[in-house]
Amino acid sequence: MRRQLAFLAVLLAASLLGLAACDDGGSGTTPAPAPAPAPSPEPEGPPATMEVEGEITEDTTWVAATEVILKGAVFVQEGVTLTIEAGTRIYGDSATNGTLIVERGGTLMALGTAEAPIVMTSDQAEGERARGDWGGLIINGNAPLNIPGGEGEGEGDTGAYGGDNPADSSGVLNYVRVEFAGTEFSPDNELNGIAFQGVGNGTEVDYVQVHFNKDDGVEFFGGTVDAKHVICTGIADDSFDWTDGWTGRGQFWIAQQRGDDADQGIEADNNGENNDLTPRSSPTLYNLTLIGDPDTDQGDESDIGILLREGTSAEIANSIVIGFKETGLDIDNAATYALAQDGTLVVKNSIFYNNLESNFDDDSGEDPAPAFSTRDFAAASTLLVEVDPMLADPYNHEGLDCRPMAGSPALISAGAAVPPADGFFDPVTYAGACGPDDDWFLGWTTFAQN
Repeated sequence: MRRQLAFLAVLLAASLLGLAACDDGGSGTTPAPAPAPAPSPEPEGPPATMEVEGEITEDTTWVAATEVILKGAVFVQEGVTLTIEAGTRIYGDSATNGTLIVERGGTLMALGTAEAPIVMTSDQAEGERARGDWGGLIINGNAPLNIPGGEGEGEGDTGAYGGDNPADSSGVLNYVRVEFAGTEFSPDNELNGIAFQGVGNGTEVDYVQVHFNKDDGVEFFGGTVDAKHVICTGIADDSFDWTDGWTGRGQFWIAQQRGDDADQGIEADNNGENNDLTPRSSPTLYNLTLIGDPDTDQGDESDIGILLREGTSAEIANSIVIGFKETGLDIDNAATYALAQDGTLVVKNSIFYNNLESNFDDDSGEDPAPAFSTRDFAAASTLLVEVDPMLADPYNHEGLDCRPMAGSPALISAGAAVPPADGFFDPVTYAGACGPDDDWFLGWTTFAQN
């Protein structure tokens, strides 16, 4: 009997222990296991790359986190705004001649910064890039031209341009690089790095580089657009070009050429069919530095610093032109000579040096030769001097430095002219595109050779 009682006591104790283990604070039930944590959602955001082709038909923003690939000709349509964030990289597809074209009435807001420029470049690997890998940037506007009928058609089927609104706006280009562009469709039919085609002065252009383009670096086809802080490097044709009645303004421009394939620092025309058509090409340009390539190791090209012809007018002041293999300044055609003689065409307060055949052309190229030559024009102009401007490192293609050194005549002999006080120009006391402590052309730019 005692054994049975002991056994029952053991059972009772075990039961009590089991009840204690199951106590959940009063409920009398065992809590359910905690659910497994839900998987984290995949992060949302733009894809790493985005191909764009055809027409952009609604307001669009390209963000810096997305690399954009242009497949063929991409058109920003009339009434549409394309916004590009600072730091965005855009690749022109070589196989399809990727090109970005803004139609008349379209708007491009390219909002780069010095720390994060917008880069439009080749889709080829670094070290394998070359001039002409893709199309470039073409902007069409509604500003006046002197083409009969007031409308032009862009090379390479890049659209109609021109109109009657000098204040037309096509948007903003700030801290933008266009590299290794200029597709050749056929001989004499190549795209410029940036073509401003009938673009109005409501457009803002400030801090822009065109690097290693197959055709001209920047060309103005009529219009009124202004441009500040512009640098063209390694361009295969003319660094800057204008025609068909461009009447805009420019300040702080740099051109540095390579002798393997280059023409003029500036090639300027009014209208090739009729040199006296209006509105006449007549820009106002201050503080240019145009650097040729006097070294024949890379090639025999890089001809003329400034070529003014076919009836263009201009006011060019506070500038430096050095290192071209032929001549620094050349005025051609009777209509242009007439403007030079009557004081409408002005080049003043500037330095010409080390242009190998002559700083001022002695051969008019006219038959019969006019009595008034480019050298006569230079002698009659205000402070066109032939002295070494003493720039820091102007011919270095991989590390350009065009600042004047201490004691440079660019700071003293040129006697800087005062630009118009119209809100666009900055008053400065030196010739050339930068002062001794001004390195605006460094940091956001590139000097990569391929």
